[in-house]
Amino acid sequence: SNFAPRASELLSPTMPPKFDPTEVKIVYVRVTGGEVPAASALAPKVGPLGLSPKKIGDDLVKATKEWQGMRVTAKLVIQNRQAKAEVVPSASALVIKALKEPPRDRKKVKNIVHSGSITMDDVIRIARIMREKSLAKKFEGTVLEILGTAQSIGCQVDGEDPHDIIDQIHDGEGPEIPDE
Repeated sequence: SNFAPRASELLSPTMPPKFDPTEVKIVYVRVTGGEVPAASALAPKVGPLGLSPKKIGDDLVKATKEWQGMRVTAKLVIQNRQAKAEVVPSASALVIKALKEPPRDRKKVKNIVHSGSITMDDVIRIARIMREKSLAKKFEGTVLEILGTAQSIGCQVDGEDPHDIIDQIHDGEGPEIPDE
């Protein structure tokens, strides 16, 4: 049979699709809190959606103000060429934030050691924030996840090694953990 395209197919312009103002697109970007990301890094992500990388960069700075100097994932919710920026907190970002360390200039300081201590209340507060992302069945499992994050970051919880607290919880001792 004949595979030659018909003239009408050749002429019909396929690009671009009609712009749908109700459509919502979500783009995730990794940024350093409170710093303007390079326009060149944002351009390939937001340019095709008809947004200005520079303007998005400014929005991201505002959205990440309180995460100064930390690497966080930001979520851009884009609709009708308007973008709302928000930070998607990760467990590690929340733990590092709870350490309340002074912000650092990431260009100067490398291989940062997080040697501080957070409280068990911090851990439970962070676990509540992360609960919906957690894979654990019970809230206690989410608390254990956050303690594991604290361990990998290298900080302490109430002045103890997080893993010791994990062991205590497994043994049915350790701090009181609410059900929710």
